[in-house]
Amino acid sequence: MQKRVFQLLVNNTSGVLSRIAGLFSRRGYNVESITAGATAAPRITRITIVASGDEEILEQIEKQLAKLEDVRNIRELKPEASVFRELLMIKVRATPDQRQSVIAIADIFRAKIIDVSPESLMIELTGNQQKIDAFIGLLDGYEILEQARTGIAGLGRGTDQIVYID
Repeated sequence: MQKRVFQLLVNNTSGVLSRIAGLFSRRGYNVESITAGATAAPRITRITIVASGDEEILEQIEKQLAKLEDVRNIRELKPEASVFRELLMIKVRATPDQRQSVIAIADIFRAKIIDVSPESLMIELTGNQQKIDAFIGLLDGYEILEQARTGIAGLGRGTDQIVYID
């Protein structure tokens, strides 16, 4: 099984994300993450999809996505030519005695403490998947109460691959 990151520029129309998700559902394709957000042009949305499968399935995913009416552009974001980031928000149970050690781990990863309660800390961390996974791994001795991960957002490096939509 391989992973591939696809970046789509789509018309910002009602139901476009639903139609893309439906394509994956109907065909039984595996989506590892999907993120969507507005671009500098309000009528265009950038969607980043991480999909997994063998080479044939991944090629089929790309072809099927390209056929959708609202898809203006699709390309693969190759790891060596792109920058990927993910956001993690995690709530950790931390007694007053444990609080300093959790904060020390957060500081090592340049994470931010975004909420403090008498029983817990909420931490925000942005980075690549390996950084996020390593951070969660170091919190193994603490009780993780809740966590939310955004999935990958990515852009190609430099100016060579920029797509301009009229």
